[in-house]
Amino acid sequence: MAVEVGDEAPDFTLASASGEEVRLGDLRGVLRALLLFYPKDKTKG
Repeated sequence: MAVEVGDEAPDFTLASASGEEVRLGDLRGVLRALLLFYPKDKTKG
């Protein structure tokens, strides 16, 4: 699924730094979230 600038991010769940699961949908309307995507370190991308 391609995401363009300005699109609403799809809902997903990730582990936080402390290991607890955080769901993006749970943050909507409560916090502002900034999502950054970058290629794996030391790759050509």
